[in-house]
Amino acid sequence: MNSTTPPYDTGVIHGRFQILHNDHLKYLLAGKELCRHLVVGITNPDPSQVNHEASDPLRSSDVNNPLTYYERLQLVRNALASAGVSSKSFSIVPLPINTPERYKYYVPMDAVFFLSIYDDWGRQKKSYFESMGLTVHVLWEVTPSEKGISAGDVRDRMMRDEPWEHLVPANLANFLKKWNVAGRLKDVNGL
Repeated sequence: MNSTTPPYDTGVIHGRFQILHNDHLKYLLAGKELCRHLVVGITNPDPSQVNHEASDPLRSSDVNNPLTYYERLQLVRNALASAGVSSKSFSIVPLPINTPERYKYYVPMDAVFFLSIYDDWGRQKKSYFESMGLTVHVLWEVTPSEKGISAGDVRDRMMRDEPWEHLVPANLANFLKKWNVAGRLKDVNGL
């Protein structure tokens, strides 16, 4: 980690993390570099409370959400710890991303809100933040083809019994195997 003083006191970063992969960790660490305390909001914490999003209609499907909120919390916590981030310098909370009026119940509204933008869904989230008068910091904006790893790539490899472990932080593969995520994905897809 960088030893200089970060420009922000508190930052909020978010993601579904279905399945947390190496580029997710890069994103989390980029946010942490910019603040003393990072609040990680796990989106879609409760599948029954997710609104349909025209800009990303598949984000709420069962096949794209094999992990529970608690399992994703465990992945985020372990990934950050293995990257050397002190547990005192981050918090993990649920974040109902597509109901901005509820953010105030989960995250500090005076924080800076970090995000990356790859598509219309990223632009929609930025719009949600701005509609609430939040301070927004775009970490990067690239095209989908420049994005790198996606959780869908990891899930697809798991369903096809192809190697996927190299796409996730090394200490997370055992959790995903123990939880039989590949089996869950195959069941949901009728495989």
